[in-house]
Amino acid sequence: MITVNVCIGSACHLKGSYNVINKLQQILRERNLEDKIEIKAAFCLGECTKAVSVKIDDGEVFSVREDTVEEFFETHLLGRL
Repeated sequence: MITVNVCIGSACHLKGSYNVINKLQQILRERNLEDKIEIKAAFCLGECTKAVSVKIDDGEVFSVREDTVEEFFETHLLGRL
């Protein structure tokens, strides 16, 4: 299972981290991928200037906004399945 950690620390929260989480969960439901990808809230991923910070497993930290969630999913998650 792939784990996606979405920062909910102060900077990320202010930039819409919960909207990013909700959008990711919606995509997983629509594509029936809830058993393959797990979305978790996390505190500070150490990249506050990239808010909203999102990390896949123990890899790179990405900057994701609500309006780029779909692109992030297609580019960085779909190919890992």
